[in-house]
Amino acid sequence: MSTNDALFARAQQVIPGGVNSPVRAFRAVGGTPRFIQRAQGSAMWDAEGRRYIDYIGSWGPMILGHGHPAVVEAVSRAVSEGFSFGAPTEREIELAEAIIGLVPSVEQVRLVSSGTEAGMSALRLARGATGRSKIIKFEGCYHGHADALLVKAGSGLATFGHPTSAGVPPEVVQHTLVLEYNHVGQLEEAFASHGKDIACVMVEPIAGNMNFVRSSVPFMTRLRELCTQHGALLVFDEVMTGFRVALGGAQSVYARLIPGFQPDMSVFGKVIGGGMPLAAFGGSKAVMSQLAPLGPVYQAGTLSGNPVATACGLATLKEIAKPGFFESLSAKTTALVQGLTQVAQDAGVPFCGDSQGGMFGFFFHPTLPQNYATVMATDKDRFNRFFHGMLNRGVYLAPALYEAGFVSAAHSDEDIALTLDAARHALRD
Repeated sequence: MSTNDALFARAQQVIPGGVNSPVRAFRAVGGTPRFIQRAQGSAMWDAEGRRYIDYIGSWGPMILGHGHPAVVEAVSRAVSEGFSFGAPTEREIELAEAIIGLVPSVEQVRLVSSGTEAGMSALRLARGATGRSKIIKFEGCYHGHADALLVKAGSGLATFGHPTSAGVPPEVVQHTLVLEYNHVGQLEEAFASHGKDIACVMVEPIAGNMNFVRSSVPFMTRLRELCTQHGALLVFDEVMTGFRVALGGAQSVYARLIPGFQPDMSVFGKVIGGGMPLAAFGGSKAVMSQLAPLGPVYQAGTLSGNPVATACGLATLKEIAKPGFFESLSAKTTALVQGLTQVAQDAGVPFCGDSQGGMFGFFFHPTLPQNYATVMATDKDRFNRFFHGMLNRGVYLAPALYEAGFVSAAHSDEDIALTLDAARHALRD
């Protein structure tokens, strides 16, 4: 049997940092990554045979849990028919129809293979459709690793961004404005200064890459008003929240709070692939018709609409669309967050948490953060100790303060009880 330490040492010889995505390296929390051998239901087992209750769920896709029978059957059937054709399939149409049927703001979608690809393509489409160059994003929101989106804020209010990654020339991000999340004043100033040049605003409606931070209703209301007033497109990045916080995504949550609310474009991923590499971006027919082969905005992908991935995604969407699914999932997630809050309160530890549907987050801080700066001010050291305390007791949380967590339909009352018991002990570490 290989150990996690041995596998990590071996991986570092052939893979940069020993991982194929940076957060997996445990650099934020310290220690050795767990190399997962298998998963089933709400649990994963590492290379040493250790079992963990899984609150990562492959960073969101596994909303049904691992190895759901209906999904496994659909994928097995698709595999027997062929891995990839490089030609259209009926299943691509079915998945597009399913997404459009659940999200009223979307009239057409284009399938791709990753959230980064979907976000990058949506950005290009917004610029092509409006004939404008400037974009707005928000500090703490992550939209994939496309060059124009790897930026941090400048030193002044509503200033243009600077690259946060080597290999991104400054001129590539010169048209990207980075604002503070939930800051209406900055938003108004940005549009007052650059409104006629702004192609789009891209936002995570519930940010999952600075843990779990909601956009406020006043902020979202004003954002919609300003985009409409200035002719900019409002792009919802629902790679994480889509079909995870509600059947209609986060936009359905805000539509209940803001009469007539809709984004202009949406980016989806994770749940719509059910764990397979699949994502999508969509919007009105008028906007989507700007894409090749109909329009001048080019986008293509050899494995887009892969028949195995679409089978996995379709089977997942069918299951989560069943009556009562989200009510049950939300109840489990709420029970987890409320339980953790009570455990921390009993221990006298500053703590707050929030959730929506099957997505949650928590902070060692007395009040819920509203922006990235506040997230950065929370107790990182205590989080790191808590993470390892939970991991050592068989509970796998995201190995970074800045990542949301996920509950699946496979999590049981016993799983939540065991998690809360582990938390009681971990808070003493």
